[in-house]
Amino acid sequence: DIPNYYSEWFYNRIKEGFLYVRNPMNVHQISEIKITPDVVDCIVFWTKNPKPLIRYLPELDAAGVHYYFQFTLNDYQQENLEPNIPSVESRIQTFKKLASLIGPERLIWRFDPVLFTKTLTPREVAARIFKISKELKGCTNRLVFSFIDIKAYKKVQRHLLKYSEHFAAQYDSASIEEAEPTAEQVEEFAGYLS
Repeated sequence: DIPNYYSEWFYNRIKEGFLYVRNPMNVHQISEIKITPDVVDCIVFWTKNPKPLIRYLPELDAAGVHYYFQFTLNDYQQENLEPNIPSVESRIQTFKKLASLIGPERLIWRFDPVLFTKTLTPREVAARIFKISKELKGCTNRLVFSFIDIKAYKKVQRHLLKYSEHFAAQYDSASIEEAEPTAEQVEEFAGYLS
């Protein structure tokens, strides 16, 4: 998450016009990569908190950098599924500020992942999305979402059970895969969104 954690580093890399990349297959091999507008067509920022990068946007614009944001804005605050990020209200205000600076066409709202539990029902998740959408009206033209893929990612399973009292109260390591959305839940959720 470069905007949240490394915005100053990123801005300095843009100013210098290059960055170093370590080869994950050979940690001793480091390559210098140009990141100038003649080489890079567009940068996509994926973040849950773009606020630290906002101060650098005028400089990025002046340098001719083309970019847009995929801003993940979920509301799993009650379940404490996303600790260490600003409140939903604070992120909504950041979203609005960012939209006023770059326009809604360069700002995609991600509600990701969509997940259901025994108490976090498709209706409840859709209601939370609807509530946020009313706040974001005019700030974006697109909502992107995907359903959590618990079965494929053991790390996700461990994380949910370790850090979320909400999940730990409803599932154990043997039953966590039951939190994978069913076809019926997906259809019900899609009905609410439509």
